[in-house]
Amino acid sequence: MNSKKIKKDPYAALRYKEFNTFLFLRFAMVFAWSMQFIVIEWEVYSITKDALSLGIIGLMEVIPAVSLALFAGHIVDQKEKKGLLMKCIFGFSVISFGLFLLTWPTVVEGYSQQIILYAIYFLVFLGGLVRAFLGPTIFSLLSLIVPKKIYPNAATWSSTVWQIAAVVGPAVAGFSITLMGVHWSLCLVFACSVMALLALSQISEKPILNPKIGEPVMQSLAEGIKFVFNNKTVLGAITLDMVAVLFGGAVALLPIFAQDILKVGPEGFGFLRAAPAVGAFLTMLITAYVPLSKNAGMKLLAAIFGFGVCIIIFGLSTLFWVSLFALFFSGVFDGISVVIRQTILQIKTPDNMRGRVSAVNSMFVGSSNELGAFESGLTARLMGTVTAVVFGGSMTLLVVLTTGIISPTFRKLDLTKDIEEHEKED
Repeated sequence: MNSKKIKKDPYAALRYKEFNTFLFLRFAMVFAWSMQFIVIEWEVYSITKDALSLGIIGLMEVIPAVSLALFAGHIVDQKEKKGLLMKCIFGFSVISFGLFLLTWPTVVEGYSQQIILYAIYFLVFLGGLVRAFLGPTIFSLLSLIVPKKIYPNAATWSSTVWQIAAVVGPAVAGFSITLMGVHWSLCLVFACSVMALLALSQISEKPILNPKIGEPVMQSLAEGIKFVFNNKTVLGAITLDMVAVLFGGAVALLPIFAQDILKVGPEGFGFLRAAPAVGAFLTMLITAYVPLSKNAGMKLLAAIFGFGVCIIIFGLSTLFWVSLFALFFSGVFDGISVVIRQTILQIKTPDNMRGRVSAVNSMFVGSSNELGAFESGLTARLMGTVTAVVFGGSMTLLVVLTTGIISPTFRKLDLTKDIEEHEKED
């Protein structure tokens, strides 16, 4: 296939068998992880009835994820990706099975709710350790499965599948809590992680592209950090998204809105939790046909601004359908942001540094979801739930406006030429 044909082919990446297998295992893992997080949120809030406890869940995951992120990036760049991903998924499987046991009345009979709560926090903490390695490994493996010339298309489909799983996971979590209970919902999570392991076995081992195998850890980490901070495009995209997600983390408070404000129960909670991902999923399907590379900087700024507005509307709403639509459109804008950011990272990152750059990205953006959950839980305790959400959305708008004013280079960012250069490579 010549580059001109690939450019017009929205299914270019899907023509590679291993990429389809990769998409399946990514779906299984994101579905399992997002569903597990929702079920645990529901269970913990049901036990404590405390907004701060929801924040603690995020904090327990973000501490190890951030602390080990750079070291994990170094390891990923030094090791074979398939084997490392196998260990990550196995670790998640052990954790999900542990949570399954912790919610089994027969197993935990005789233990106080406080002990069970601490045990849940501990397993979430271990999940943070796994996630520190999981994100950089998946990011690096993707670039080894497809040719460089279709990185943008592959990044779009990968992000789309991520969003599909993020749609289905929370929705299934909400309904399964009602139909099967927390315990058997976590059994489904464990089954998904096992399917991901089976899918990964169908992908061949990949070469290690880093020419500096055995490089001292500190030297390797310094090189990765230096690259990110010297590349203004990568740094700008990561920082902007991090702050937006950090202050726009209203979804962490959804159990409170579902149970105490909107009073819609677990079914409504499932719809609310899935609404942003539905919006993002539909957006990403469209971007497979309508690329966002032209004027990417302004589109990213506009998308995150729209996201902040939707969060404010959600916080002020007392009607279920208004809240649902606000979250849906927050997902639409977030989907645009994700596609542009992932395209920037795939195009601008050298093969031998993907693990470290992805690790820095995990520190900034990946962990900001959990850090945002803690921020939302803490501000909800201090300000009240509604005020905390409106404050977060307002801070998102402030960050976007500030970035747009002080960074004209980022406003003028256009990825068209970069993509054309990749498409010319064999």
